[in-house]
Formats: sequence, C-alpha cells, structure tokens
Amino acid sequence: MLRAGIVGLPNVGKSTLFNALTSSKNAESANYPFCTIEPNVGVVSVPDERLYVLKDIVKTNTVVPTAIEFVDIAGLVKGASRGEGLGNQFLANIREVDAIIQVVRCFDDPNTVHVSGKVDPVDDIETINTELALADLASIEKRLNRISKQAKSGDKQAIMENKVLTKLSELLSEGKFIRPEDYFEDEELAYAKTTQLLAIKPIIYAANVSEFDLKDGNAYVDKVKEYASTHNAEVVIISARIEQELAELEADEAAEYLKDLGVENSGIERMIQSVYKLLNLRTYLTAGEKEVRAWTIPAGAKAPQAAGVIHTDFEKGFIKAEVVSYNDFVNCSGWSGAKEKGLARLEGKDYIVQDGDVMLFKFNV
Repeated sequence: MLRAGIVGLPNVGKSTLFNALTSSKNAESANYPFCTIEPNVGVVSVPDERLYVLKDIVKTNTVVPTAIEFVDIAGLVKGASRGEGLGNQFLANIREVDAIIQVVRCFDDPNTVHVSGKVDPVDDIETINTELALADLASIEKRLNRISKQAKSGDKQAIMENKVLTKLSELLSEGKFIRPEDYFEDEELAYAKTTQLLAIKPIIYAANVSEFDLKDGNAYVDKVKEYASTHNAEVVIISARIEQELAELEADEAAEYLKDLGVENSGIERMIQSVYKLLNLRTYLTAGEKEVRAWTIPAGAKAPQAAGVIHTDFEKGFIKAEVVSYNDFVNCSGWSGAKEKGLARLEGKDYIVQDGDVMLFKFNV
C-alpha cells in the first residue's frame, strides 16, 4: 500500500489535518508542542468518481477504491536529529514512506503558539529539511565506514556503493533534496533508491491557511511556492480546520460548503492527486458483478505487472488482457456494448497500461 508521512513543526496543524484525512479523532489535537507522542496511522480511500459510474453500469453493490496509508509523526524541532525535543526516534518512522507531506503554517493566530515565536514558513521548512538531512548524513556516515573498507579490497559492488554514498553525502551537505535520476544511472540509480534516505523522497508542502485564504492563498503561500519551485517539490493549499469540518459533513453538504468557499475540490483530494503526480502513479479499474475496484500501478507498467498487483499468480501465468478505455466502457454501457462496437481489445505482455483502463485478465496457473 502507498504510504505518506506527515511531518512539520509543532502546532502547524498536522494532527488536525490527520483527523480530517482519516475522518476520525485518532490523532489528538491540542495547542501545545508534542501532543502527538506516537505516530498515528490511518488508511484513507483515494477519491475516484469513476468507480461509482462503473458500479451503476455493471450493477454491483461493492466498490473498492485504492488507498493511501498516512502516518502522522510528532512535531520535529531544531536539533531533533541530535535528540532535541522528542528526538530522532520519529525520523525512523518516515524512512519507510513513499512520500513526505510537510505541513507548513501559513496563517496568523495569536491564540496558537508558534514554536519559534513567529510565523515564517520558509524558515520552518528549512528547519525540518535540515533535520532530515542531518539524520541522513548520520546514516550515510555509518554506511561509509563499513563500505569504504570493502571498497579498498577491490570489491566492485562496494566500490559502486561507496561512490554513490559519497555523492549523496556531498549533496546533503549542500542542503539539497535529491532526485536520484539527476545524478545517477543504471545500477548506481537502483542502489541510491534503496538507501531509504529522507532527502530523496518526493515532498509536498501543505500550506495550511485560514478559510479566508483557501482560494487564492496569501503572502506566506507565495513564499512556499517560490521555495518549492527550486526544490523539486509540490505545493497544495489546505485549511486543516476546514478539512476537519468537511469530514463531519455529508457528501452533498461538503460539496455545497466548498462551493461557498470558492473551491472545487477539498485540499485532501488535491493532496492525494499531488502524491500520485509526484510518484508518477496510475490507476486501472476492474468491473464486474462481484465488485468494481481500483488498482494502483507505476506509470509505464505493462499488463503482466498490472495483473501482479491483484495476485502474483496473475503475473506468472499471464496470457492476455482484455482492455476497454474508461470512456468507451461508459459510452458503450459496459463490456457487451464495447465488444459489439469493437472497442474491447486483447492486449499482450508488452501493452503499457493507461490510467482508467478497464481490464480483465486471462491467465493460466
């Protein structure tokens, strides 16, 4: 399952956002630092209206969206990598995630204490990023001490790993978030991606604003966008408080509320879309009387790989995939209509699955 870690300084709205994400009260929210002591974990369905259109066409009662697991990490402070605040134990909680969502305070409120005494989103971002980089450097230093000895003996794998780790250490010392594709190729790239460094994970800055700035943002948001544009990051404007209110409303009420605020989608939906964009993910669909279901795959995945997401046996015994594009499936009112019009295709092992493909796999175990 796709996992995203939510980080940020204390009192920036992380736990409030987590409550909204999970439509629950599982993450305590209070006006004091470190109210989140253990990482909270919540699984959130990915909004996809296409599933409910297909549900009516194939006449099933079961819809299974794809999902993202969100991990809410305690507020970090300057010096966390050296044990300040609650220490770097929380950094370990986000090494396993696929993407990092950094909540950044972009609102003024004299009643909500800022851990640094002032609202400065770029300074907040750099505080967090520095701690992540320092934690990575400490991790790399330990590995280099071990690998460098093996490299001196002429071990080819160790020589390659030593080269990659040394380069990563140099980049981290420059305070950079790193896209491995910009610096490595082939086996070096493959190894760099296995290091689980925090600085190579895709990052989204969730600019947390008041309800009055949700539509157009504010000067704080502009600073975050400027910073993100030079650091390979995405920015999503959210209002954690509004998101929590939306989570308590029925779907039609929430839609009307968003309309009154002048926005089309909730910040949570935009954030999930940004995660998919950053990770270069796609969704294909299966639709039958039993259920309608969404499946997440990397962009460029071929049909056998997509089948393997359902079950490894599907990939091993893959024969063919019957495929109809979502629009054709809807316009033809399902499989039968698509077949009658010649819009259902049989694709082989080299077919690259497209977002929204409705698929049925043929396999032999």
